[in-house]
Amino acid sequence: MANVTFSSPILDKDVTVYAVAGDTKTLLALAKKNDIPIPCQCQDGECGSCLIKVTVLGDNPPLAGHLTDKEKLTLSVNGKLSKSLIEKIETKDSPPSYRLACQYIVRDEDILVEFSGEAGVEIDLRR
Repeated sequence: MANVTFSSPILDKDVTVYAVAGDTKTLLALAKKNDIPIPCQCQDGECGSCLIKVTVLGDNPPLAGHLTDKEKLTLSVNGKLSKSLIEKIETKDSPPSYRLACQYIVRDEDILVEFSGEAGVEIDLRR
């Protein structure tokens, strides 16, 4: 089981929920199930409205989750992925910080998920 902590300026406090490792549902589905209001529009990896920042918590080294072609393109267009970062992700199993909640599959690791509450706006711009 993985602990997933959601943090956002639009939440009264951080919310931690449990995710079953190996479940193929997305982080966005987990958020919806637990009434976490991550903005979303297309839910298909094309619009970038569900942009999140993921930080792996704990001592285990992070595992890179597969990035779909749509997610790579959308994150690249939005300035969150460069060609060198994509190469690092694919060759060194090193996950990027920014992901799309509609494409991210929760792995067996505790994570902090930060989002601004505004569609496609990164959390770092709201601090």
